[in-house]
Amino acid sequence: QVKLVESGGGLVEPGESLTLSCVGSGISFSDYTMGWYRQAPGKQRELVAFFSVSGITNYRDSVKGRFTMSRDSAQNTVYLQMNSLEPEDTAVYYCNARRGDVYWGQGTQVTVSS
Repeated sequence: QVKLVESGGGLVEPGESLTLSCVGSGISFSDYTMGWYRQAPGKQRELVAFFSVSGITNYRDSVKGRFTMSRDSAQNTVYLQMNSLEPEDTAVYYCNARRGDVYWGQGTQVTVSS
């Protein structure tokens, strides 16, 4: 059984930082393209960042320079370091594993508000 569990969300003020974690079981993240997605109320789910099997990362334009995605293969965990958070970053953040088959976590809420 495959399971992805996100954690690390919360309520922060603009300009602050958060680090999200996604721990997996049942699959090896090293064999999958890993992604972080987010969905704000009333909006479609969007890709924030991905980390390929070969270690290539890419980010949506609005988070470039502020967010960093990384992978710890030994811990089967991916992270999303989010700095200089903005109210527009408020959303539920989801971890995704893709390799033909696709798996999702349950999501973690990030709220950026003063």
